[in-house]
Amino acid sequence: MTEAHIYKSQPTDITARILMLGYKASVRFTMGIKAALPRYELYLYRAVLVGALIWAGSWIFDASSENVDRKSFKESVRPGWHYFGRKMDVADFEWIMWFTTFRNHILFALVGHVIFAKIFTVIAPKHRSLIFGVYGGLAVLVTMGWTFMALVLSHCIILYSIALVKSKWLSFAAGLATLASIKMEPYNSWQESLVTGSFDLQDILFYGGCGFSIMRCMSFCLENCEKKEGNYTFSDLLRYNFYLPFFFFGPIMTFDRFHAQANNTQLTRKEREMWNITTKALLHLGVILVVDVFFHYLYILTIPSDMKLVTKLSDWCLAGLAYSNLVYDWVKAAMMFGVINTVATLDHLDPPQPPKCITMLYVFAETHFDRGINDWLCKYVYDYIGGDHDKIFKELLATICTFAITTLWLGPCQLVYIWSFFNCFGLNFELWVAKFFSFPPFSTIENAMGEAMSRRIRGIFNAANFWAIVLYNVLALNSLEFAKLVARRMIFKGFPLSTLSVLLVTYCGVQLVKEREREQALLEEPEPVKPVDGGKEKAE
Repeated sequence: MTEAHIYKSQPTDITARILMLGYKASVRFTMGIKAALPRYELYLYRAVLVGALIWAGSWIFDASSENVDRKSFKESVRPGWHYFGRKMDVADFEWIMWFTTFRNHILFALVGHVIFAKIFTVIAPKHRSLIFGVYGGLAVLVTMGWTFMALVLSHCIILYSIALVKSKWLSFAAGLATLASIKMEPYNSWQESLVTGSFDLQDILFYGGCGFSIMRCMSFCLENCEKKEGNYTFSDLLRYNFYLPFFFFGPIMTFDRFHAQANNTQLTRKEREMWNITTKALLHLGVILVVDVFFHYLYILTIPSDMKLVTKLSDWCLAGLAYSNLVYDWVKAAMMFGVINTVATLDHLDPPQPPKCITMLYVFAETHFDRGINDWLCKYVYDYIGGDHDKIFKELLATICTFAITTLWLGPCQLVYIWSFFNCFGLNFELWVAKFFSFPPFSTIENAMGEAMSRRIRGIFNAANFWAIVLYNVLALNSLEFAKLVARRMIFKGFPLSTLSVLLVTYCGVQLVKEREREQALLEEPEPVKPVDGGKEKAE
């Protein structure tokens, strides 16, 4: 897939918008979540995991150092911070765009937004949503020009007119048709030609602004259908759509939530909220610096692009590259949404949170890289069709419809088709397995064994599931060829030594994640205190 196709297939980069849909906790593999394991066993798991990460990291470091001058690295490994004395991996154009080319534009626009929003929140809190829309609209007009503004407004006008009919299916059909017009040829090229100018990042902002605008307009239409009396105004739609922090890059906040929060006049801060906002902002800055430092020593993005080099690497190096690519993609999404969410929180909004780290995942049910899109799809498609998510055929229909829309959102192409198929299958396969093992004799056997042993057995299956998640998504992060090579080495050529050792390390990681979940579950719902002497209190 060419770089131009990537720009057109979605707002920024295909790796930043990868998302998978979750279903409710009733079908998750979480039986015995409060089952404890011995402390010495958990210490052993930590030691194994840390040692394995250092081992895999050393392989990647050696591969980076020994091949820094390869001809294939020339474009993506360039001089970095001079006092490190090493070149830097700059293969991810999106990271470089955000923190070099686009950095000053973003900071200038967002600082202006914060200042104006704060002034008018104090002066006229009832009209602060209007200020959000006016400032955002002016910023978009100055950045992109009047033709882009006219194009976005035409999308808004068309979908608003359809919203007045109050038909969910008509709203959905019109929204998907409009989305297809900027994702499929020749309509997307024609619309892009109307707004292309001299600004270097205008094509990226075009697809981001139009794509998210259409999704927001669809949310507006569907919420208007739910409104029992009257209709929301066109002004409500414009205020919602042109909220600048979300406009170009998301996340998407459904209209009902945004409308209620942006028009709330009882503006108060929670205890230590400003301290938490400041802490998160400093944390984001620290993580950005750490990632830049790592890019000087571990060329995790450039190495997978050189298949001749990749075929010579060890199994451990390949496993480390696949895992680290997913972790990095999560970090990138978390930083991008974290910065935007910090501004939204200053505006007294409660935006969608950053995605859950891939390290903390062992089920498809919780895997998503854009929580805003995930919430949108779950509310309007997945939950609407799937209901309780415990019936196999309804779940299958819900996931197929959801991933069909996701495919259109990402931009139809071979790579996206493959990604959608495997992740749709993985999500359904979890439900099938959960249903299968809920029947006797499996349920009887599990009930007879201790909770700790049940947790260990489930951890084995979760470890295999974790690598399915990695392999299904690494093909979109790097390439189909790299994903196929990793799968062959991990499953076939590396069997049994590499396969079992990697699964053992993954099993240790899964159990540590389960332990963290157990501690959180106990904090939220402490175990009841056992009564003394069979329920009879001792006499004083």
